[in-house]
Amino acid sequence: MMKPGAFLLFFAFFSLISAFAQETMEFTIPEPEKRPLAPENPEEVPRKFRGIALGMALDELKTALAGDSLFSFRGDRDVSFLPVREETMVETTGLSFVRRAFFQLTQGALYIMSFALDTRQIDHYSVFTSFIKKYGEPVTLSPSEAVWESETTRVSIERPLTVKYIDKTVFDRLLEESKASENLEIYRRESFLADF
Repeated sequence: MMKPGAFLLFFAFFSLISAFAQETMEFTIPEPEKRPLAPENPEEVPRKFRGIALGMALDELKTALAGDSLFSFRGDRDVSFLPVREETMVETTGLSFVRRAFFQLTQGALYIMSFALDTRQIDHYSVFTSFIKKYGEPVTLSPSEAVWESETTRVSIERPLTVKYIDKTVFDRLLEESKASENLEIYRRESFLADF
């Protein structure tokens, strides 16, 4: 059994050692520097992916797809014509990171390209942060998509993981033509009904 005086001496010694250890070992860990992902001078919103660019002709597209090992393009078997809108659609499977790729052409020029990526090979966050590092923050962000835009181009990353490039000039023109056609159809319908 410890004597009362020895206990007080032990307690005082332990307190002194403890205070000394705290004083000499006290230090602060600096907070990690939080740098924004977006660059100060982001690159222009892209109009091309690898060797495939918006605005290219069908023959150029077929040549680019055939020469790119990321796609298993089968030639004309992957090309179809959409008579309703007089458009051409190219759909091909991809290898590794790209599961499927879709290309829409109107008046012989590519205006939409869409790449469905393989989520087993690459994740949404990696693609999203890569875009921010190159092109800055998206102009719109929602749970379903992130969008980067310029005057002529719209690029989006859609969930689960599709990257889509759109030629805005062509797309907006087609949208206006579609609205005009719908308005004409409504007018014809109203005129027909007025005949009764």
